[in-house]
Amino acid sequence: VQLQASGGGMVQPGGSLRLSCATSGFTFDYYAIAWFRQAPGKGREGVLCIDSSDRITYYSNSVRGRFTVSRDNVKNMAYLQMNTLKPEDTADYFCATTDSSWCKDEYLWWGQGTQVTVSS
Repeated sequence: VQLQASGGGMVQPGGSLRLSCATSGFTFDYYAIAWFRQAPGKGREGVLCIDSSDRITYYSNSVRGRFTVSRDNVKNMAYLQMNTLKPEDTADYFCATTDSSWCKDEYLWWGQGTQVTVSS
């Protein structure tokens, strides 16, 4: 199982970014995909998750209404669309999956992160 997040970068407050998660090695359309982040000096935080039926679970209330997630079961890709970015969204962002169609609290497989910096 492999996952790789990409698409990070530096953006001004109020801007947008779309992160991608490329996956391989498992039956993508059967499994939930989650996004996590880790800010400098802080622990890892769940952001949100999309299950195999495209239902979205928000782990962080701070991103509700600004972030959303989607998946492309043909390309085996997941996407995190981040709008109205704030400096506190600055973090390394990771995608993860586990052996479940539903969003869970724990994930077995993790990709390398992509850095997002929100600064003027």
